[in-house]
Amino acid sequence: MTVDRTTESRAVAPARVRPLRVATASFIGTAIEWYDYFIYGLAAAIVFGPLFFPSVSPAAGTLASFATYSVGFLARPVGGIVMGHFGDRVGRKSMLVISLLTMGLATVGIGLLPTYATIGVWAPVLLVVLRFVQGIGVGGEWGGAVLMAVEHAPERRKAFYGSFPQMGVPGGLILANLVFLALTASLSDEAFLSWGWRVPFLASAVMVIAGLVIRLTVSESPDFERVKREKAELRMPFVTVLREHWREVGLSAGAFIGINALGYVFMAYLLAYSTSVLELSRDLILTFTLVASVVWLAVIPWAAALTDRHGRRPVLLTGSIGLVGCAALLFPVVDTAEPVLVLAALLVTALFMGVVYGPIAELFSGLFKAEVRYSGASLGYQLGSILGGGIAPTVATGLYTQWSSSTPITLYLVGVTLVSLVSVLLVTRRLR
Repeated sequence: MTVDRTTESRAVAPARVRPLRVATASFIGTAIEWYDYFIYGLAAAIVFGPLFFPSVSPAAGTLASFATYSVGFLARPVGGIVMGHFGDRVGRKSMLVISLLTMGLATVGIGLLPTYATIGVWAPVLLVVLRFVQGIGVGGEWGGAVLMAVEHAPERRKAFYGSFPQMGVPGGLILANLVFLALTASLSDEAFLSWGWRVPFLASAVMVIAGLVIRLTVSESPDFERVKREKAELRMPFVTVLREHWREVGLSAGAFIGINALGYVFMAYLLAYSTSVLELSRDLILTFTLVASVVWLAVIPWAAALTDRHGRRPVLLTGSIGLVGCAALLFPVVDTAEPVLVLAALLVTALFMGVVYGPIAELFSGLFKAEVRYSGASLGYQLGSILGGGIAPTVATGLYTQWSSSTPITLYLVGVTLVSLVSVLLVTRRLR
């Protein structure tokens, strides 16, 4: 079942809709939450192995740290289901405040966590628990932020305004990389391993407070206000989604698997692979990732604006085909260990990631009616996240550990991006 939101939008008084302000607030809050999430991935690639899993080999330590990284993805559907339920019944705005608080408290907790040398096995156990709580927070974040932006937007600009919270992902990655670059440049390896790695986690407290102030100033979604006014809330929106919209959930999850898997290999695993296997400079790869993330961020609103003008199908299909090519070529190019080629590979990957990621928020929200939109969009997105980025760094690490070659990683990435290409073909056909 697909949804025409024109009638919903006409029911909203235009004077009450301030799409740019809401979209900007969504971008800022989302960037803060994803900063929290990404500093974990960077720390997993750099320090969590020796600090929390010191009794195993370096390769096994990296694998173990990325396994804890994946735990956060297992929690994301829990956050999506719980906050999606209350977001469809109580409101989008309140869930965004709760998700930001949840993420911030867990992130600061990681920054205060004793290591294995201090409390033994409880250190990795508590790390896993806090990572799970992070996953719950970010699991409820995406659906609310996207819907606030899309549901406040005028009908012909929904993809563009929906891209603002999407920009929060590379925005958070850029911020995380800048913080890590500043610390690694100013501290010795010993100081960074001893205490410096904690600074990005503890600094989250200040940013979360700023994000809460911003989020509390925006108005509730007009589409949700219409639902409340018409007393159309459902008792169990999640059950309705599973019963009536399971095809949309499956297709949206499939459409997201490829970009999410490639994206998390790009954002997290390549740092560990480039430094430990290819022996490239850590600061060099962090800088390259930072530059590529700027390209990713810039392409997102451009691709979304093209979607508003030309439609979802041509933009998403172009981006999805490009991602298959990137999946096939990324590691063969990176394996040359030539800095110029490595940077080129990351830039091209970032370009096509932006083409897909920009319009996908509006695509997901367009699949579900307002009464179940938070639950449906969140569930599809988070299932795609688990099957994509949730396991990608762990799978990539395991494949290289087993085969001592990046070729199996390439085959894996090509496979998941092909799944997404087929899903995009099917889902855009349903929405025409």
